[in-house]
Amino acid sequence: MKTSRRHFLRRTGQRGLAVLSAAALPASASPMPTSQPPLPAASSTRIKPDHVIRSLPENMVWGYFGADVPKVYTVKDGDVVEIQTVNPSGVSRTNPEEFYTKNNLPIDAHAQEVIAIMKNVKPEPSGIRGHMLTGPIYIDGAQPGDTLEIRILDLTFPAGFGVNSVWPGGGGIPDAVTTRDTFVYRYDSKRRVAVLKEGVEIPLKPFMGVMALSPPPETGRVSSIPPAFFGGNLDIKHLTKGTTLFLPVSVPGGLFTTGDGHGAQGNGEVSGVAIETALTLTARFIVHKGKALKMPRAETPTHFIAVGLDRDLNKAMKNALMEAVMFMKEELGFTVNEALSIASTGVDFEVSQVVDQTLGVHAMIPKSIFTKRKFAYWT
Repeated sequence: MKTSRRHFLRRTGQRGLAVLSAAALPASASPMPTSQPPLPAASSTRIKPDHVIRSLPENMVWGYFGADVPKVYTVKDGDVVEIQTVNPSGVSRTNPEEFYTKNNLPIDAHAQEVIAIMKNVKPEPSGIRGHMLTGPIYIDGAQPGDTLEIRILDLTFPAGFGVNSVWPGGGGIPDAVTTRDTFVYRYDSKRRVAVLKEGVEIPLKPFMGVMALSPPPETGRVSSIPPAFFGGNLDIKHLTKGTTLFLPVSVPGGLFTTGDGHGAQGNGEVSGVAIETALTLTARFIVHKGKALKMPRAETPTHFIAVGLDRDLNKAMKNALMEAVMFMKEELGFTVNEALSIASTGVDFEVSQVVDQTLGVHAMIPKSIFTKRKFAYWT
C-alpha cells in the first residue's frame, strides 16, 4: 500500500536580488580568524529559486503576526522562494555596531543589513515583542480551510557565527542564573561545527525556529514568542533541510513569516535560546485545498511528527499524544487502542522547548515500524 502526501493530510481536521555576504568564519578551533567566507551549504548544488526576498528593513516585521500585517511579497502555489533572515541577538538599537566590534566580528555586508534593520524597523506600537522576522509572504490561492505545505529545500548561513545567551529569570532554571552572559559560537566551515571555546564543539544542524502563518483576523496581532496552532515559534530541531512542515491556513494568502534561525539546538532549548543565527531558507510552498489541520504537523524522510502545545508541559504532552494517536487512527487506519499501544512501544515523545510561554512536545513516529506500508516522500 502506498500512502501519498495528500492522504497524510486528508482527514486532519515585488521581487528582490540575492545578496552574498562575507562573515567571520574560523577554519579551526584555535586560532579563530574573523574574516573568512560564510559557511557553505552542506550540498554544493544550489537551488535556483523563483523569488528572492532579501533581509532589508522594508521586508521585516519585529515580533508579531496578524491578518492586518501588510504583505511584503506575493508568490504562487508551487513556487520556490529564497527567504533571507537575520539574527539581531546581542545587537542593540541604540548602538548596533558595538556588538560586532566588541566580539571582534567584521562589519561586513550582512552585518550592515542587520544594523540597518535595527535602526529602521520599528517595534509593534502596542508593545508586543518577539523575534525579528521576514515577511509576511502572500501565497496566491491559499484560503482559510486549506493547508500550506512548506518543503524545506535548503538552509544556508550568511554569517559565520551564532549567539547564545543566559540571563537571570530566563531559561529552564530562572532562579539559578544571577548574571547575564552572551556567548558567540564561531563556525568551522570544514567540519561544520560551532565552536564555543577550544574543546567545545556543537555539530551544526540548522533549522528555522519560527515558521508561521497568520492567526485568524479575530485574534488580532499576537507575539511571535508563544507558538500556536498556526505555527510560529515551534523550535522543533528536526525541521532541517529535506523536511516538511504543514500549517493550517486561517487568512487569504496564508501570510507566511519566518525567522529565529538556529545553528543548533538541544531539545528543550533550556537556556532560553539556541545558537541564534542568520539563516537563508529556501522553501517550496504547496497549497492543499480543503485539507484542514487543527495543529501543525511535520514529516521527515524517516518520521511523521505530531505536535502538542500548552502553557502546562503536562498538558502539552497529552496533546502531543492525542495528536499522534489520532494521526495513526485517521491516516493509518488503526483503532485508538492500537494507536495508543504503538505510541507507547514505538514512538518517542520529545520536549521541543520549555521557554516560549506556550511549551511544546512533539511525537516522533517512525515510518519504519509500519512494515507493510510504503510512504512516498518528495526527497
